[in-house]
Amino acid sequence: QVQLVESGGGLVQAGGSLRLSCAASGSIFRINSMGWYRQAPGKQRELVAVITNDGSTDYSDSVKGRFTISGDNTKNTVYLQMNSLKPEDTAVYYCNAIVVVRLTTYRTLEAWGQGTLVTVSS
Repeated sequence: QVQLVESGGGLVQAGGSLRLSCAASGSIFRINSMGWYRQAPGKQRELVAVITNDGSTDYSDSVKGRFTISGDNTKNTVYLQMNSLKPEDTAVYYCNAIVVVRLTTYRTLEAWGQGTLVTVSS
């Protein structure tokens, strides 16, 4: 019903930058929020950043001042600009969306992308 397609991961040296993108498609009536989570090896998945449909944003303390989340409502796309990357940012980054879909009725769904690997070398 809702698909999230991520792109932009890769290998970068410490101090470098990457930009992740996530495009949502499907039977979307409204996107309530989109965000990025990450999961490093042996660790639990954690919230990185989130943006709501009114433009409000929130970040984990570990990325504040280095990462910026933004969205393009016309494209149902969210971006994560990651600057000053550190080796501890290495993880699989997952896009997440809370979406209202219109089928026979309106339903609120949570969708996840397949994940994109970000590797930061020291």
